[in-house]
Amino acid sequence: MDKQDLKNLKKRYLIWLYKAVKEELDKIERKFTQSQIDRLILKELRNRQSPEIKKFVDDFQAYIENKEKTGLKLKYDGKALKRDYAFLCLKLRAIEKVIARTLGVSSLKEIKALYEKEMTERILKSTEH
Repeated sequence: MDKQDLKNLKKRYLIWLYKAVKEELDKIERKFTQSQIDRLILKELRNRQSPEIKKFVDDFQAYIENKEKTGLKLKYDGKALKRDYAFLCLKLRAIEKVIARTLGVSSLKEIKALYEKEMTERILKSTEH
């Protein structure tokens, strides 16, 4: 194998590693970001609520509260961060530093952009919901 082949292998591994750890963190963090947005939507729904949709609005509020509880359980142990969550955060930062050091800061930006593009494409292609 020549130097470029080895560099490509390293790059692919770092991309995979970044993606795997980032996805794990995103599964937890999105509970909180979605909850913030859901609460804004709930406020708008409450402002326009009619008796016919009250049950749906109440169900949506219960859904939000459940999502928040789930997120808190995934991220915190009491008031402290869960050790596995804290480790994932540290691991992601370490991976980003290694990418920047090994492949350059521009490659780190490229990998982050590729990740965002893939996640957005998954959403747009999804037919589940």
